[in-house]
Amino acid sequence: MRKADLVAAIAEKTGVQKVDVLVTLESFFKEVKGSLADGENVYIRGFGSFVIKKRAQKVGRHIKENKAIVIPEHFIPAFKPAKVFVEQVKENVTSSPNEEKID
Repeated sequence: MRKADLVAAIAEKTGVQKVDVLVTLESFFKEVKGSLADGENVYIRGFGSFVIKKRAQKVGRHIKENKAIVIPEHFIPAFKPAKVFVEQVKENVTSSPNEEKID
């Protein structure tokens, strides 16, 4: 499902115009990104948490030059689903959407 599909589904179920749903969805994304950029986690009960994870410093390789390089510690955004969300997916999904279906 893409963003356009999500907007269409929400608009159909709520009766709100697609433009208004799109503005709301974009505002949600902007707020989540802004909060994470400011160092704040976002918790949505029953859905999950958008959190900041710390990646430790490590040694990597620059393949073209065959040199070891130090990758400094840094922070990345991550999503941690709520337990009820995980259980719902486990109960309802029987195969991966990426698997090819053979008839």
